[in-house]
Amino acid sequence: MSHLQNSRRLFQGCVDDDCTVSTGPDAPRFSSAVHTGLKTLSGFLKSTRICKTANRWALLPLMVVLFFGPASAQDTSGLFQDDTNVPWHIVADEITYDDKTNVYTGRGRVVITKKNKNLSADYVRFDQKTMKVSADGHVVMTVGENILTGSRMEMNLDAETGTVYDGTIFLQENHFYIKGDKIQKVGEDSYTADKASVSSCDGDQPAWKITGRNLKITVEGYGVVKHAALWAKKVPVLYTPYLVFPAKRERQSGLLAPQFGYDDRKGAVYLQPLYWAINESSDATFYAHYMSRRGAKLGGEYRYVLDEQSKGTLMVDFLDDRKVDDGSFESNKWGFDDDDALRPNSDRYWFRAKHDQALPAGFFARLDIDYVSDQDYLREFQYGYTGFDKTRAYFNKVFGRELDEYDNPVRLNRFNVNRNWFLYSLNAELRWYDDVINRRQSETDDTLQQLPAITFDGLKQKILTSPFYFDLKSEYTYFYSEDALRGHRGDVYPRLYLPYRFSNYFSLEPSVGVRQTVWHFDKNEYSPSDKNMLHREMYDVKVDLSSEIFHIFNLNGEGVERIKHTVKPQVIYDYIPEKDQSEYPLFDSLDRIERKNMVTYSLTNTLTSKSKIPTANKVTHPPKPVGNNRYEPPAHTYNQFLWFKLEQSYDIDKGNEDDPEPFSPVNIKLQIFPRKYFAIDADADWSHYDSAFRSRNIALTFWDPRGDTLFVSHRYKRDTSESVYTNLRLKVSDRLSAVAEYERDIFNGNELRSGLGFLYETQCWSLYTNYLKEGDDQKIGFMIELYGIGGVGSK
Repeated sequence: MSHLQNSRRLFQGCVDDDCTVSTGPDAPRFSSAVHTGLKTLSGFLKSTRICKTANRWALLPLMVVLFFGPASAQDTSGLFQDDTNVPWHIVADEITYDDKTNVYTGRGRVVITKKNKNLSADYVRFDQKTMKVSADGHVVMTVGENILTGSRMEMNLDAETGTVYDGTIFLQENHFYIKGDKIQKVGEDSYTADKASVSSCDGDQPAWKITGRNLKITVEGYGVVKHAALWAKKVPVLYTPYLVFPAKRERQSGLLAPQFGYDDRKGAVYLQPLYWAINESSDATFYAHYMSRRGAKLGGEYRYVLDEQSKGTLMVDFLDDRKVDDGSFESNKWGFDDDDALRPNSDRYWFRAKHDQALPAGFFARLDIDYVSDQDYLREFQYGYTGFDKTRAYFNKVFGRELDEYDNPVRLNRFNVNRNWFLYSLNAELRWYDDVINRRQSETDDTLQQLPAITFDGLKQKILTSPFYFDLKSEYTYFYSEDALRGHRGDVYPRLYLPYRFSNYFSLEPSVGVRQTVWHFDKNEYSPSDKNMLHREMYDVKVDLSSEIFHIFNLNGEGVERIKHTVKPQVIYDYIPEKDQSEYPLFDSLDRIERKNMVTYSLTNTLTSKSKIPTANKVTHPPKPVGNNRYEPPAHTYNQFLWFKLEQSYDIDKGNEDDPEPFSPVNIKLQIFPRKYFAIDADADWSHYDSAFRSRNIALTFWDPRGDTLFVSHRYKRDTSESVYTNLRLKVSDRLSAVAEYERDIFNGNELRSGLGFLYETQCWSLYTNYLKEGDDQKIGFMIELYGIGGVGSK
């Protein structure tokens, strides 16, 4: 047997001299394979390299990874792939090779590295004849950000079986720990552990963990553990003699975390979702929603992706409600006080869907469906997995399109095809307005549908080399109604501009617009005249005079270097001649364009700060090119932290007619956002005739670096409404937060909403509990979330 003393330095020299992979017939080479998820304990051992200098062989030890995936889906496809073209590097205090037994041994501070993989141990031994490898003493292996530790490891490469003792695996992606006293690989894709625990908590005494015995798990299959228990610190809180969980890397079908709670209108509530991973491009979720007072509501969602631009989602719920609002005294509780319409139906449902579809030649199609059984349904089911709030947030996030408000009884359904060019756009839509109350309770339906509504618009653009500019608005709509007037309308509205700038003093832009509108009626009892075609020609004139004055204040502060104050005075004159339009139909506001002879003047102030970006915060991907296609990160940031506008109009016609109020109220708008500590958004209409506000709205937000936030809004409209809403989040400590909200209808003297909640957060779990009162309805909810596993309860 030959000994390599001081081999750390000798072998390091081999590495420094680019001693790579032995390619001779006696050099052991093992094929590389892709090992994903739990398919380990041989992944790093199946690609072995030997580096040699003269007759001295240095063992490039074999790496072992044990990976145990929690129930949630994870992508580990890159963690255990090995590249046979990259050599392993080893450093140890002593490395020996036995020629007779073909055994390689490394002792003392053994460190093996390859790309982002690293294995360290006190002792490593590899038997080339039996293909057995063992590592002992402080075994630590890292693959990227994932870490395996153990006291000892043994592996047979041919059989792909082995054992890791006192093993712990840390998965950085979801901060997850898996521990076992003796983890065995008993087959190509199968593993067992005598004792095992899982947790997302740091430390030797985790705040929570799930433990069990006789763990058996199969890659891309399921795991089974006996005598499973959920622990809070050292206290067991939940036990089951047998637990089955998915152990798949891909999306996994199965039960999701339930929601439960109590509601005055619904009683005890339990909502259980079931997830179905259909294939790589589609999935579905089914819901069973039990309410002790109302019955069982069933629902489903289907999601699919066709290509990068084409996707869709369909959702449906159905409830055979035990309670109705038919006008009787007993049913009064099941309606809503501010809704005069009754809800006599017990069959209740909501079908909604959105779809995006890329079409040839740059066209794009969108479909929106929103079909509900009654006007109260979305108010009744505003929260929860299948509630209005969750649905609207999902559609807005995935499709960028909202739903009509939950209390709006008229729901928009539409199919849109559009095409955008650089200066022009084409939109064609079928719009169906579903008036729920009319559909359910009226014998006639005069709701106007637009089948289709087509618009073709052009942006403001220069006419060849002339000083003139123009833009274009045009539309065609066919209005359809079951029990009202039906007809076609076409409207073309080009506008011609002649902008002129007088040096740096002011800008003047006169413009004239010409409108041609044509109506054609279907012959029916609702026709406004004997004529089946009408037309209208109109024009309007506009003159826009504005200037911009600014001054820069040099502060040279550590944070803000400069502040730019800009003042923009503007005067706009609008003129539309009077025209008798009584013979025309009235489909919408475009059919009645009123005379206008008005001057509007405004004054806008803005304050914009210029601040230097600290070196540590500069972006690494510059947004703008400089000379020779090189890039530089921006050196400064700009923030418009104040915007203040005053605007008023004078109606010339009212002034000529001695109208007592030719001046409109002064419209005031204010926005302040200094980026730190507070923000203000306010608007108001002040009447100098009354010396009072006709309307005013203000929203204030305050926050601090600790995480405390306060939001207050007040809305007022004279003789109509006044309300106040406030929301407070207070960080009582690093872990405990209190949340409170309150809304009151000041005008009618009613409390609309009040609630109080507490959130307790730790590194690996959180508890939220709250009480909410809306009118006569009271709700109590709580949610326990174990990070990495999921949560149960309801908010």
